[in-house]
Amino acid sequence: MTRRLAEVAKKVGVSEATVSRVLNGKPGVSEATRQAVLSALDVLGYERPTQLRGERARLVGLVLPELQNPIFPAFGEVIGGALAQLGLTPVLCTQTKGGVSEADYVALLLQQQVSGVVFAGGLYAQADAPHDHYRLLADRNIPVVLVNAAIGHLGFPGVSCDDAVAVEQAWRHLASLGHERIGLVLGPSDHVPSARKLAAARAIAGELPDEFVARAMFSIEGGHAAAAKLIERGVTGFICASDPLALGVVRAARRKGLDVPSRISVVGYDDSALMNCTEPPLTTVRQPIESMGKAVVELLNAQIGGRSVPADELLFEPELVVRGSTAQAPRG
Repeated sequence: MTRRLAEVAKKVGVSEATVSRVLNGKPGVSEATRQAVLSALDVLGYERPTQLRGERARLVGLVLPELQNPIFPAFGEVIGGALAQLGLTPVLCTQTKGGVSEADYVALLLQQQVSGVVFAGGLYAQADAPHDHYRLLADRNIPVVLVNAAIGHLGFPGVSCDDAVAVEQAWRHLASLGHERIGLVLGPSDHVPSARKLAAARAIAGELPDEFVARAMFSIEGGHAAAAKLIERGVTGFICASDPLALGVVRAARRKGLDVPSRISVVGYDDSALMNCTEPPLTTVRQPIESMGKAVVELLNAQIGGRSVPADELLFEPELVVRGSTAQAPRG
């Protein structure tokens, strides 16, 4: 007990007596200090006293599908920083192949009595995936915000980049360069943002042949395999659902002896880290990560504070960033 008091006191920067007063429910401690002590207990892994367990911790689960795609650490940095400014401690939950599942993380977060959960990519973005663990959060009234997709029947607010605008920007850019055979490299068929991008492309193109659309897992290797097929079908302009997919397209073109951008033009999506350092630098559609991340935290904090938040999806405007991976369509 003495060791626990000392560790918590050091973490918060208060006396052991103050920590003891909080743990025993005694008066004479400010609410800010009290919350800081309870947060420190959670962070250090100590169990709360029985009389305090009914209160939610000042912890927020930040669930990311992976860290290899630079866009997810970028979202994590913005959201985590904004949470910390509000006195909320982000708990990073990253899925790994064969490791802890998203449902397992939800169960763990519920045990920790978190104040809320942010999902920035996950099974909610896959229409055919199991969504039962989200229902657990909804049933317990845990504040939740979803990034870049929505589950309509659960009533969670969402913050998304406008996929339709992103595709329109990329398509018009390639068309202005003279590309007539434009293809899409998207995620799996049940991936909601990819479905939105495909619907937008079909609306713009009027008629988009199925053979100009390829599906892939979100990786450089996936992009390479998908692009190899589309290049054989005569596609010269590529619109991709992520930057790693776009880099895979560049690699596929080079393996076939085709120069990027003189023979093949490629547009990515996200404008994640280092895309201006690739060869050639990648033309891509930038997600406004800063403004999206701040909106996520504002929505979550409002719910934590007991305020009602509409179960709407806020759409943010992307920005086309033109670099060296796109050029005039080849002649002949």
